[in-house]
Amino acid sequence: MKETQASTQNEQLAINGGEPVRTEPLPWELPGALWIGEEERELVNRVITGQSPFRFYGPDPQHMVETLEKEWCEKYGHPHALAVSSGTAALSIALSALHISPGDEVLVAGYMWVSCISAIVRSGAIPRLVDIDDTFCMDPEDLETKINSRSRAILLVHMSGAPGHVSRIADIAREHSIPLIEDCAQAAGASQNNTNAGQFGDISTFSFQLNKNMTAGDGGMIVCKDDALFDRIFALHDLGYARKDGRLDTSNEDCQYWGLGARMSDLTGAMALAQFRKLGQITGAMRTAKWKIREALSAIPELQFRNILDPQGDSGPFLITTFPEGDLCARFIEALRAEGIRGPQNSLACLTMGEWGLHWYFNIPSLTEKRSNSKDGFPWTHPANAFSGDIDYTRGALPVCDDLHDRSALLTISSKLTDRDVDDIIWAFKKVAKTLFNR
Repeated sequence: MKETQASTQNEQLAINGGEPVRTEPLPWELPGALWIGEEERELVNRVITGQSPFRFYGPDPQHMVETLEKEWCEKYGHPHALAVSSGTAALSIALSALHISPGDEVLVAGYMWVSCISAIVRSGAIPRLVDIDDTFCMDPEDLETKINSRSRAILLVHMSGAPGHVSRIADIAREHSIPLIEDCAQAAGASQNNTNAGQFGDISTFSFQLNKNMTAGDGGMIVCKDDALFDRIFALHDLGYARKDGRLDTSNEDCQYWGLGARMSDLTGAMALAQFRKLGQITGAMRTAKWKIREALSAIPELQFRNILDPQGDSGPFLITTFPEGDLCARFIEALRAEGIRGPQNSLACLTMGEWGLHWYFNIPSLTEKRSNSKDGFPWTHPANAFSGDIDYTRGALPVCDDLHDRSALLTISSKLTDRDVDDIIWAFKKVAKTLFNR
């Protein structure tokens, strides 16, 4: 709905009994899923017809995973890419490949996803939380204050579709000789200053879960530059050994580990390959819609927006707004939803950061309570981790994280927004702002 048309409507807020801007839900926020079509069907059917869903051998292998890895390297300039069963598995493999173990700390921002913390804890290491800044990613200044003699890796998460101060953090990692892992789960197809997300770190991971920019339902990718490191990654993702002609090869004494069995099947590879070939279209659609909305709202002084250092490199799935104070944020989002700025039932299209659960460190009870999968309390009770007894993960540990959580909101940007959807979002924001900000 155009603003000129909408402005003639009753400007009373729908939450107060006025007419809502729209009554139809916005499209689902699942970026890649909305683009699933005949391309995915055709590649999956080829695998089924070939009766060879295992990537390494079968009656008639279709080499979907291998093709995905090859095309990924060609497009993004990575020397090595390995498809795996999930982004969560990718993180565990990356940490294991870097020999992360008890006595080590891994630095990670307090706004992330629970899988990041999970991978660290399951490695036997201890998470060291780092605050965020207005990019909603790791603050390089706070990072430098947290590095110590136990720091063995930096896990930099490109949250909500765009990198933060990745170049500066990569420099810090090199200065301290600490490996950098880029978690690009929410940022496939993103870049910064013409460098693709995933090219800054020693190891980078991606996710193809349903909520991600491209999806195969589940799945992920690990990329790296170093040949020897990649050999270790490959063995760890499989059963601990290399492969020769598709079969496990136990002869190399330098490649005998305990693997995770996190291989990607060729069925998943077929889905992922078809989606990967559309990734530029998917992110382009989200970025275009998001920045049209953001620019249209830029004249509202009470609305602050996340600092995106390179708008052209934003993959576009989220619009983050910050308000002067938390109660106003909550009332604004409640009013927006009443205006019809909401998705279908069970979607998470429009919400406060307080509703964003396990993305915030103090909302992860297994972290705040130092829970364990083991009856002996590992890794918190491991002698090499005795220092962790002084670490508190409860709210208050990261003041900027806490503040931005309390007064920020998130609008998911569907990859299938129509022009009318975009106009309705803009008008609803302006309508609510006019009342709540007394403008």
